[in-house]
Amino acid sequence: MKLSKRSLQGISLEKGVILPQPVVFYLPEKILQFGTGVFLRGLIDFIIDRANNKNEFNGRVVVVKSTSVGSTEMFKDQDNLYTLIMKSIENQVEVEEIVICAAISRVINAEAWRQVLDCAANEELKIVISNTTEIGIIMEDNDSIALNPPKSFPAKLLSFLYERHKIFNGSPESGLIIIPTELITNNATKLKDILNRLALQNKLGDSFIKWLNECNDFCNSLVDRIVPGKLPIIEQFETQNRLGYEDDLMIMSETFGLWAIETSNPKTQGLLSFSKTFSGVHIVPSIDKFRELKLRLLNASHNLSCALGFLAGFKTVKDAMANSVFDKFMQKLINEDISKAIVSEKISIEEAQEFGTSVLDRYRNPYIKFEWLSICVQDTSKIRIRAVPVVNQYFDKYGFVPDSICLAFAGYILFMKSIRDSTGNYIGSLDGQEYIINDDYAENLYYKWNNHIGLNLVQSVLSDKILWDIDLNNLSGFSQRVYSLMENLQKSGFFNTVGLLEN
Repeated sequence: MKLSKRSLQGISLEKGVILPQPVVFYLPEKILQFGTGVFLRGLIDFIIDRANNKNEFNGRVVVVKSTSVGSTEMFKDQDNLYTLIMKSIENQVEVEEIVICAAISRVINAEAWRQVLDCAANEELKIVISNTTEIGIIMEDNDSIALNPPKSFPAKLLSFLYERHKIFNGSPESGLIIIPTELITNNATKLKDILNRLALQNKLGDSFIKWLNECNDFCNSLVDRIVPGKLPIIEQFETQNRLGYEDDLMIMSETFGLWAIETSNPKTQGLLSFSKTFSGVHIVPSIDKFRELKLRLLNASHNLSCALGFLAGFKTVKDAMANSVFDKFMQKLINEDISKAIVSEKISIEEAQEFGTSVLDRYRNPYIKFEWLSICVQDTSKIRIRAVPVVNQYFDKYGFVPDSICLAFAGYILFMKSIRDSTGNYIGSLDGQEYIINDDYAENLYYKWNNHIGLNLVQSVLSDKILWDIDLNNLSGFSQRVYSLMENLQKSGFFNTVGLLEN
């Protein structure tokens, strides 16, 4: 039995599947969404679906498929239904939730651009959402909105907005709420700037540009949920057998979800009523606090720990967190040291530790398998952006750098020790097993390892402004402690070195 509206009545509730309420299929289209990817379906469309089933938002999503990969037929065959399987660890208890999502009303291929433009006449449509990857929000000079479709996402959106402006004669009420979810800072601000420049290039006139800027609310947003997407083939087959139906669009995710939306507009806040049914949605005047929590407690901890996790002999995050010693180290790194570093007027220690605890639960999730080597890719630049500010914040507050972060830098330096092979790759070695170092600064560290030893090596790395933008040697005692811990890591390994920190 294939998943569809007709087959819903044959799905047993005893299987634990949450089915859509029949009324949702008759709800109007209120959202235009650019992107069919698993992240949008795994978080944004799920949130809309949950709200609809709780009689809160009462609107569906019409999706524009912009990429040439795949087709819309798979959605059409299943009446745009798909199964979302959410699995996590919450308070050390395994959690599973299975939902058949009915938020999507239809999927339009961008090549049928006239069908997309026809949506502009829908008075009930109030919101535009996008996730076109980080390279989607870029300025492509001279991209014409007269093309069918325009080439770039910003030009497509501009074409749609211009059509809406014409249909409703530029009425203030016809303006839209525009929420990009691409993972770039100030995503809506950047998108709005590009639209303004494209509007000038396309000579769309002062009236439209005034409407664009004054009647549409561009909301910066921050999203966070791990959505691996399709299940492995064997697991997909077993899950379909367990649930009693086939679903080619079935995806999995963790249960954690964050969607912070930046706006001070009361009308916008009222229209985004789906926020009432999912605790991870935050509609606030500034999303800076949420960005700081995510960037430091999640992203920085990832990049401070990845080299250590690998050097400790673990292949995946899941494997490492199953070890009580490594888990305890991560608790200290996240809920003590990073949390204490980022405390400010905007972030209390309680808020930091609450978010940090959710991060630890996510790291422990046995259903999400991140390999340490994958996280180590471009680790230098990620440490510079995500973790070096934490180092500075901690030192400024307390006058020293904590051992967990010193150990992380020691692990990073050791991980970056390499030889250069005949093809120009930089190759590291652990217990006789070689690994490729995928890092733009691998040559820099290769040179340092071949020209410096001991404390001089550590000082050369930490003082390099090309790596960190600042001289970390200026932090009193930092380089000496990193060197001491690196020596212990080399001689005694991760576990014995961590044991020394506790004494």
